[in-house]
Amino acid sequence: MRIEMTQLPSNFIATCGYRTHYIEMGEGKPLILIHGGGAGADARGNWEKLCMPLLAKDRRVIALDMVGFGYSDAPDPEGFDYGLECRVDQLIAFIEAMNLVEATGPVDIIGNSMGGRTTLATAIRRPDLVGDMVLMGSAGVDRSMGGGVAPLTEYDFTYAGMERVVAALTNDHYIPDPDMVRYRLELSQRPAYAKALSATFKALVARSGLWIEDEKIAEVQHRTLVVNGKADKVVPPEHAYKFLSLLTNSTGVILPHCGHWAMIEHPVAFAHITSAFFARKF
Repeated sequence: MRIEMTQLPSNFIATCGYRTHYIEMGEGKPLILIHGGGAGADARGNWEKLCMPLLAKDRRVIALDMVGFGYSDAPDPEGFDYGLECRVDQLIAFIEAMNLVEATGPVDIIGNSMGGRTTLATAIRRPDLVGDMVLMGSAGVDRSMGGGVAPLTEYDFTYAGMERVVAALTNDHYIPDPDMVRYRLELSQRPAYAKALSATFKALVARSGLWIEDEKIAEVQHRTLVVNGKADKVVPPEHAYKFLSLLTNSTGVILPHCGHWAMIEHPVAFAHITSAFFARKF
């Protein structure tokens, strides 16, 4: 398979009995980036070329691969539970193994989609580890795996199937880079990762989504920026409004002409908005 690596070196650290892969750029206070759960998602494809360099101008930006994605290990589902909590366990273990809190205090995090849900669930379980949060097109209040999610749950590991995934995750006027589509396809087709993805979505469908109980969300006191694309087919703006109603210290931004991937569709705008939020300019 032709999976082209990009310029940032790969790093690995032990978490929960397997290796977590991450890339990093810049210096300063750490900022963690977490990708979503679509087929072929990873730190490089979601963050490295477009948004990460903008965020790294004054931060140490660390993008990790969730278990079963990218270059993190993909344990065999026969002996590993790919339910929702495995990614929360991983993020907690990653922050602790990297000694990030000891160095600079609670860690700011940007999470997209399933990565947003992972961020929020970590703030609920371990509020001491999390600083300010950006939930971008975040899962967490959805109680259905139908509708716009179908191209993701019915992905068939073909090029056409990956095109359907990308189309579902972007606005109707977005033209994807064919190299990006091929990169995601090739990542997803590796046998161990294909099994992990299937197990991940099987667990989500069985649970009817990535939701967290409203009362638990309402307990979160962290400063939170809720970002949503107005044209998001997977997480419609109504979900963002619910987050804003539940999270006491939340601010919202709805981006026009944007689907589920603000960091890819509008990287400059997204970086400016999130950087201003973390700098407490609003």
